[in-house]
Amino acid sequence: MKSPSRRRAVRTAVFTGVSALAVALSGAGASAAPAPAPTEHDLAEVMAGSPIAGTGSACTSGSGAGSGNGSGNCYGGSGSSSGSSGGKSTDTVGVGPAQTSFLGAFAYGLGNGDAAPPGANDWHCKPTADKPRPVVLLHGTWMNAYNGYAFMGQPIKDAGLCTFTFNYGRSSLVEGGGLGSVLPGVMGTGYIQDSADQLATFVDRVLAATGSDEVDIVAHSQGGAMANWYTKFDGGAAKVKNLITFGATQHGTSLDGIGALGRAINNLGIDVLGLVEIFVGHAGIQQTIGSDFVNQLNAGGDTVAGVDYTVVGTRYDEVTNPYDLTFLKAGPGATVDNITLQDGCEQDVSDHLTMMYSPRALSIALRALDPAGNHELACTFNPWLIGGGGSL
Repeated sequence: MKSPSRRRAVRTAVFTGVSALAVALSGAGASAAPAPAPTEHDLAEVMAGSPIAGTGSACTSGSGAGSGNGSGNCYGGSGSSSGSSGGKSTDTVGVGPAQTSFLGAFAYGLGNGDAAPPGANDWHCKPTADKPRPVVLLHGTWMNAYNGYAFMGQPIKDAGLCTFTFNYGRSSLVEGGGLGSVLPGVMGTGYIQDSADQLATFVDRVLAATGSDEVDIVAHSQGGAMANWYTKFDGGAAKVKNLITFGATQHGTSLDGIGALGRAINNLGIDVLGLVEIFVGHAGIQQTIGSDFVNQLNAGGDTVAGVDYTVVGTRYDEVTNPYDLTFLKAGPGATVDNITLQDGCEQDVSDHLTMMYSPRALSIALRALDPAGNHELACTFNPWLIGGGGSL
């Protein structure tokens, strides 16, 4: 017989998930006030009453064991695994046009997934004494280097910074990339630990090409969590000075309650996340609250010594949700600046994707990368879903 706490957890999860679905189906957009976000306590209660699937040392909970990397880290985000570990990173080929709208950039990126965003990947660029660190740009799940940075890439380069990017987590359906991986231009679907290894290789290439000792990283969504893993477990702490993230899934996401609902059901012994993983891919499941990846990422604290963190969230984020789960708590030797995009600029109603096309978000990135550059903090209208000030 289910305990009262478990019954309460399931009721909370069901209510939250159904409410989220109702909001999605209602077509509420930027003009609507954001729905009250569940607190971290609420989300913890959703999973109360049973252990989190897949957290054992062998990671064998659920319908299948997650694959390991040989160092005690379990890859199975839900305790189940569809497909096999695999995937790769690829360099960009050519340069796509600058974009002000997320929708325009996403459409171009689907058909031109290998293109670089403007301003990126000039391998002859050399940092200067006053701007000594090259910048690595990291896209998010189901995106690519181009549509992640078609707006920010050129302005960062124009600020005098050598800027580099690549496509990571490029996994096929067989490799567990999910159904989205069959679409051209969809990257960031493989195991996040594999992608962190790919990042480590790319950073070393950038350092060798530029002669620098460290890089700065600008990362969106999964890219932020992946970069955090790199600094903690793959030697990145000695090679990264500034880590600037936008909507990063640092502590996982409830996906507007749907992810929390799935986790609660999984912990009752019904492997629904394994089924979902077939559709969204390994990386998608790894980013839900309570996954093995999220637990391991934060087990030793949010930060590492020597890295300065600028962490940006938006109140209208429907993916990294509740949005304040993106924020970090500074540990010894680290500094953290947690920023809500709307503080002081309520007309910027960027969501998870359009925040990368927000002039305000760009100005925050430039200030962190180039503090001596006197970059003005922008404040303009940037609408939910479309971006680009409402213009395609």
